[in-house]
Amino acid sequence: QLVESGGGLVQPEGSLGLSCAASGIAFTIYAMGWYRQAPGKQRELVALVISGASTNYADSVKGRFTISRENAKNKVYLQMNGLKPEDTAVYYCYARDIIGKEYWGQGTQVTVSS
Repeated sequence: QLVESGGGLVQPEGSLGLSCAASGIAFTIYAMGWYRQAPGKQRELVALVISGASTNYADSVKGRFTISRENAKNKVYLQMNGLKPEDTAVYYCYARDIIGKEYWGQGTQVTVSS
């Protein structure tokens, strides 16, 4: 029900954009965003849009990543600039509806390497 696209390989200081489209969710989506999981590490929040307006970012990506959402289309985007090797991870799209049910995408690999 969440389909991501846009991952890949990029050089350090490069840019990459991710997109995610939600479908088949019966209730209004309350929050939508991105998490990531690097090898050997726990999944962590990257960025979240709540109620289509308020945004939360991990400290490690503030000033480099920008999240945006198209409420009418149930889509969310993540523009990543100034990428660093430590940003390498599988990025997961996330959504939570107004009754608290959570949804996850299948994940897309982002690799930052020269």
